[in-house]
Amino acid sequence: MRSIRIPADRVGTLIGKGGETKKTLQEISGIKLDIDTEEGEVLIHDDVELEDPVMALKIQDVIKAVGRGFNPEKAMRLFDDDEYLEVVDLKEFVGERSNQITRIRGRLIGKDGKTRRIIEDLTGCDMMIYGNTVSLIGNSISLPVAKHAVELILQGSEHATVYHYLESQRPRLRIAEMGFDL
Repeated sequence: MRSIRIPADRVGTLIGKGGETKKTLQEISGIKLDIDTEEGEVLIHDDVELEDPVMALKIQDVIKAVGRGFNPEKAMRLFDDDEYLEVVDLKEFVGERSNQITRIRGRLIGKDGKTRRIIEDLTGCDMMIYGNTVSLIGNSISLPVAKHAVELILQGSEHATVYHYLESQRPRLRIAEMGFDL
């Protein structure tokens, strides 16, 4: 049995209306979940015999993704093969200063959400900025591209430079979409 703690304000999303989300997660994974609504602690009963032995790791990532702000539908992408979650801690780039966290979050989102939308559209990754983290869900080809774009912004690169980098990666991402290995 494993446990993951998620923020208390995300527990309701994980459970879902009338327990629907929790029920769906349990059906897909074959793993029973116990959710402590007070503490935000999720117990994963992965000590059962599973058809897919990787499912115990996948359900952990789905729960983490919901805890990092993703809606459950987007988080469930992680049940697919070759879909991964990457969480980047903003404090690693700006330290403990809360005014810098706010500034860097603003840079990642962009005016009217433009930067976030461009990263998502050009890579096919889902991106969520929640608390002191930015999280990405994507496949093994698109995720490193999106993560590099995020890191460029966090390191202070101009948005135009990041957009140019993303544009330069499009042919590579398109070839990967067609199913060819690079």
